[in-house]
Amino acid sequence: MADPRGFLKYKREGPQRRPVELRVKDWQEMYEPFPDEKLKVQGARCMDCGVPFCQSPTGCPVVNLIPEWNDLVHRERWRDALKALHATNNFPEFTGRLCPAPCESACVLGINSDPVSIRVIEWNIIDKGFDEGWVEPVLPVDSSGKKVAIVGSGPAGLAAAQQLARAGHQVTVLEKANRIGGLLRYGIPDFKMEKWVLDRRLDQMQKEGVTFETGVCVGVDLAIETLRREYDAVLLAMGAEQARELSVPGRELKGVHLAMDFLTQQNKRVAGDSLQEEPISAKGKRVVIIGGGDTGSDCLGTVHRQGCTEVHQFELLPEPPPTRAASTPWPLWPMQLRTSHAHEEGCDRQWSISTTKFTGRNGQVEKLHANRVKFENGAFAPIPGEEMELPVDLVFLAMGFVGPVKPGLLDSLGVEYDPRGNVKVDEHFMTNLDGVFAAGDTKRGASLIVWAIAEGRKAAAGVHQYLQANRSLSSSQR
Repeated sequence: MADPRGFLKYKREGPQRRPVELRVKDWQEMYEPFPDEKLKVQGARCMDCGVPFCQSPTGCPVVNLIPEWNDLVHRERWRDALKALHATNNFPEFTGRLCPAPCESACVLGINSDPVSIRVIEWNIIDKGFDEGWVEPVLPVDSSGKKVAIVGSGPAGLAAAQQLARAGHQVTVLEKANRIGGLLRYGIPDFKMEKWVLDRRLDQMQKEGVTFETGVCVGVDLAIETLRREYDAVLLAMGAEQARELSVPGRELKGVHLAMDFLTQQNKRVAGDSLQEEPISAKGKRVVIIGGGDTGSDCLGTVHRQGCTEVHQFELLPEPPPTRAASTPWPLWPMQLRTSHAHEEGCDRQWSISTTKFTGRNGQVEKLHANRVKFENGAFAPIPGEEMELPVDLVFLAMGFVGPVKPGLLDSLGVEYDPRGNVKVDEHFMTNLDGVFAAGDTKRGASLIVWAIAEGRKAAAGVHQYLQANRSLSSSQR
């Protein structure tokens, strides 16, 4: 380490968020620039800790070489830091901006101090790499002559596509939407990641030989039999789009929407796409968001920018403790209260609330009915006398996802499912069907972007081995 006492000399620091009164007026990313000199200091906080839990599978599923590139940034060896970063992660610009950073929760310094600002250093390395022109297409040495189809263009599919193209295979990514990116494109609001960040990486991948085909719904626009006949291998990476529903009276009322329908529509607006469906807008409306996770936070930031009059966020679970709970000791991902950028912008946030029904007139929702609950005997029980009603114009259901959508492609293919309802694979990520693989949320259920990238890379290694290419993926590509 360049400065073995850096963690004692310097405090944790990160970029400031743009003032609330300014950022809610646009869809630009929320953070102010963070100077190189400060990044150098933050890199110095990384300790020579012996066993770097930050890069263990628990801390980082892609096993990023975090201490190495922290030290290289401190030494101002930016280009070497970029090489170390790309050695394990195809898309650090995505994880740096969007990952909740389990690496920081596993940081040894975090046992009794503030952890290293790993995520901020990560995304600044890759942004500098693009700005300086260091990120160039990586072309294969030779061609295998094998064709691979990847269904879905989220982070798992894109990571697999890049790995396989660099190994010399002809890769085609099939996407049902009219733009490439999956949830990176349509699920992540621009204030968290502007889409030029995605587009510059897609440009690199196209120059590496990856073919993107949009507006192709496999099983509808393209027969499954044709897909399997024309390609030597198929990778299923469609995500876990089956949203958890709320089966209560009044769910059918107008104004009650799934969160992802709302977020997708707004991202289309920002991109300048025309909407085929009825517009959903929070302007001048009273909003309730049911669900306290990242999707709910994304809805919250979006309704603020659309101009809602008031917004409430309800969570079924009890309020977490303000600091790491004893049940999740270091280096585990801590159970604790998290306040996002969107909560800074304003919100009535309540826990232990169970929605019981919606009521309204003329088919439009007007009231939300709920109970405060407590968890006992393995179930949530209503607390007597704690019923509540709330006037509402718009409700978003952001309660997570239960797995991949099975009707259609998956059921028609005849793939097997695991006990959780995800696509079942072997150690090489191949399903029960010869030459058909699965990765990412399709295989593991809704999870973090860093897990999707890790699984895309591992699935690519499995596909590559199956195709028996002339050369094997190097250890740095796995």
